[in-house]
Amino acid sequence: MVGSTDHIPLPGLEVTPYGDHVSADELIARVRDICAADERLDAALMYGSFAAGEADAHSDIEFWLFFEPKHHSTVDPLRWCEQIAPVSHLVRNEFGTDVVFFPGLLRGEFHFATVDDVPSVGTWPARGAAVDRMIVLDRRDALRPVLESVPHRAQVPADGSEIETVCGRFANWVVLAHHVERRGEWLRALDALGHAQRHLLWLARLAGDATEHWLTPSRAAEAELTPAALAGLRSATAGADPDDLRAAIGAAWLLGRGYWIELAKRHGRRVPDVLFGEIDNALLRT
Repeated sequence: MVGSTDHIPLPGLEVTPYGDHVSADELIARVRDICAADERLDAALMYGSFAAGEADAHSDIEFWLFFEPKHHSTVDPLRWCEQIAPVSHLVRNEFGTDVVFFPGLLRGEFHFATVDDVPSVGTWPARGAAVDRMIVLDRRDALRPVLESVPHRAQVPADGSEIETVCGRFANWVVLAHHVERRGEWLRALDALGHAQRHLLWLARLAGDATEHWLTPSRAAEAELTPAALAGLRSATAGADPDDLRAAIGAAWLLGRGYWIELAKRHGRRVPDVLFGEIDNALLRT
């Protein structure tokens, strides 16, 4: 039953219950012990903030676990995670990851995979951490070469065509937000504006040469973007109030429009003047 806190010991491993307060470092150490003791497990890796050395008190713990295929069906994600610490709830998110809630609202993300999934790691756009910090278990030394084949950082759009695509996708979300707001679908407009804001973050990072956290552009944005960029991004946010939404959509276009022009000049590209004129007329008229 999801939410149970009964601990099911793994063979050969004594379970030590945790109290109400547990640190992420303790949880990570516990995961390492459990991985080493679980003979069904062939390989395991840690990813995310802790692997990258960027974690703080609000960071999740995140792991991929690669079991032998013949044992995979015997693994109960909830019971496995309860070896780490009491679990108040487990849910499989929309990406197929098992998310558990440990004491203190500390989240854990676990991918319960098989060794057949190890090659798929090689398709990741980036690993974001040193290989030695990521590997938790590698009984056959099969995981390391796959991880080493993955670039440390994600590839950032570099030529004019790629950057123009990011700009065009931004315009797509802004225009959609405009139309559904005018229709009176304010919550849908807010959703579309959120997508536009994500693309604005990418444009701000490209314009400011601040692409360290490209895959998750909101990550550390307050520390990595200029005060002017942050002020512009804040102006493009809104609640689900029609007047606020309309103003935020216009502000988003004005900011992104400027980034598009700047980036186009930098890479010798032309901006779509007709599109600009139509959007200007629809969103910036007084």
